[in-house]
Amino acid sequence: MTSLSPEAACAASRPTAASTSKAAEVAPPRASTRDLRLDVARGIAMFIILIAHIPRNPWTLWIPARFGFSDATEIFVFCSGMASAIAFGGSFDRKGWALGTARVGFRCWQVYWAHICLFFFVAMTMAALDTYGAFDKSYVNSLNLGHFFNNPMPQIVGLFTLTYVPNYFDILPMYLVILALMPLFMGLARINPAAAIAASLVIWLAANLGMLPLPAEPWSDRQWFFNPFGWQLLFFTGFAFMRGWLPSPPRKAWIAWAAAAFLLLGSPFGSWKVLTWITDAWPAVGGQIQASWPVTAEFRIKTEFGLLRYVHFLSIAYLAWYWAGVGGARLTALYDRRIGHFALTIITKVGQQSLAVFVFSMALARLIGVVFDQLGRSGFVVTAGNLIGFLLIVTVAYTASWFKTQPWRSKR
Repeated sequence: MTSLSPEAACAASRPTAASTSKAAEVAPPRASTRDLRLDVARGIAMFIILIAHIPRNPWTLWIPARFGFSDATEIFVFCSGMASAIAFGGSFDRKGWALGTARVGFRCWQVYWAHICLFFFVAMTMAALDTYGAFDKSYVNSLNLGHFFNNPMPQIVGLFTLTYVPNYFDILPMYLVILALMPLFMGLARINPAAAIAASLVIWLAANLGMLPLPAEPWSDRQWFFNPFGWQLLFFTGFAFMRGWLPSPPRKAWIAWAAAAFLLLGSPFGSWKVLTWITDAWPAVGGQIQASWPVTAEFRIKTEFGLLRYVHFLSIAYLAWYWAGVGGARLTALYDRRIGHFALTIITKVGQQSLAVFVFSMALARLIGVVFDQLGRSGFVVTAGNLIGFLLIVTVAYTASWFKTQPWRSKR
């Protein structure tokens, strides 16, 4: 899995197309306001994450994960890094390292309890379905929660100490650990930003060499599905761009074409869907590509965030950044149009409230899956279920935004 989280402390006003310039292309080293491009990307990721977590959802056949190495998780983590640079970087600058660390600690506390509450709500829901529903399957077992209910005492201890992390509940713990690394990197950046970048690379390499495993359950040797020591590389890449530790990439057409070529040519090596299409059309070519999969397995692994996933996501990010134009001019122009304004306003709202949306969508996805099990997965049922899910997460985003304004404290 975020950011799935609304990290910025204040919402920025949307720029107009006329206000963009070449100077706007280079972001200030210490950004303090939201970026339309960032919120749109996080909002899109939230919709994809909902689709991906609905059990046996036919729409998952068309999410980004089916066409390459990376998926919405990369969008979530990268954008979380950028948003965290906005939200927390200023605290370190204004209040110093100690108070900046305290603010990060408070955010970790919030994410920790969001994780605990999400687990217990989903576990309770699955238990209620098994206890009071007349279903032909066990929803508790569908999430591999049998160990928890059969022997709850050690599993509760493991849950609160993050040594018991079921697969469905692994994104928030990963995000929490990455956040906890932020004071380390901010301290290194005071020496030299290059030191922080080097530390991120060393930690990522150590994770990919199997040196930093985290146990996921006491009865087996399974590790966390998302190793935060691998995924922190992507988080702090976004963080470094927003902080100015890394310069903005050059805007060159040939780089965009190279990124597009990598996405196209690499898709059969990272997607069974694309590989199946090629095999059906050219069996010999498909067979050769399939034979190479074991060779590239370590480079596309998701747990430690393999190199191919990193390059694949950066290629997508570059193309999106290139298309958005200088300072996001194209995206801003689309925002200024009536239809574009309506759609992007909703998407950005979801992106701004991504922690609340993510937690809600993870619980909602299981319930939509139950509805699909009972009503079938016809085109109408699937479309209605996904669209209702979209409507509900949008509602949650606007509700969370309203609560954050604390209207009860208004003088009028």
